Amino acid sequence: MKEYQLTATMRSYPWSELTDEQREVLTIAKEQTQRSYCPYSHFHVGAAAKLANGVIIRGCNQENAAYPSGLCAERSALFAAGAQYPEEPVTMLAIACFTGGHFTKEPGSPCGGCRQVMTETENRYGGKMQILLYGEDETYVFDSAADLLPLVFVKENLLGE
Repeated sequence: MKEYQLTATMRSYPWSELTDEQREVLTIAKEQTQRSYCPYSHFHVGAAAKLANGVIIRGCNQENAAYPSGLCAERSALFAAGAQYPEEPVTMLAIACFTGGHFTKEPGSPCGGCRQVMTETENRYGGKMQILLYGEDETYVFDSAADLLPLVFVKENLLGE
């Protein structure tokens, strides 16, 4: 038997210690929570994807009575970015959650499907994107989607490499 240890790096910042760029993208993600459609969970999620050209693409969760038909905020932003700017890498993705009349105190964590899409986005453009998870008490900052999904499935797996 072999045993492996997987590690990930996450930094935690109060709002005041974030860069102006990070606060700008997070502010847009926070605004997007108010545009979400979530009549079933009442859990509003907003996302903002900043591209290498400076454009910020917005996304929010969209629920459906047939639950698998909905879409997470992260995926709505990343898929819109890929559709509108297919040649522009995503350099930063910010996510915020709002429920019960306020933003969550602790940052929300992306689902497994969104983590896979984040990793595919990095793989598509050959570079990392910074991931920001907003909470009222602190914001988690990751340098790459790989820190959220260390054993990712990528195109090389399809080729048996």
